[in-house]
Amino acid sequence: MSETTEAMSTEVEDLKPKKITNKAPQGITTFTVCRRNDETGISGDGVVIAGCLFATGHTIIHWLTPSPRGSIAFFDNFDDFIKIHVSSHPTNGTIITYDDGKQTIYTATGEVKKNETTEESRSA
Repeated sequence: MSETTEAMSTEVEDLKPKKITNKAPQGITTFTVCRRNDETGISGDGVVIAGCLFATGHTIIHWLTPSPRGSIAFFDNFDDFIKIHVSSHPTNGTIITYDDGKQTIYTATGEVKKNETTEESRSA
């Protein structure tokens, strides 16, 4: 059995994340979930979730309640998270805010306002 040892680079430029076409897409978008109301009385109102959405669609959320630890949940895709924790509770008035400042606002009537920036929301 022959052993082949390749030199591993530790240069900063070599270690930076790069787009690789033969692997899964890369990238993470972070977001928060704010509930203006809490129809179940369990999670509370205000910012109740911090989450991240991977380029593959996988979604991880961190419930910020109960304090001090909360809990973690994994979803195969973002839509599953929305169906379970947002759309099924329309009177919560949920606002999802992404790291780029864009927001998706779910109204109590079921209306969805997508991709509004904070400035656009204030001027509306």
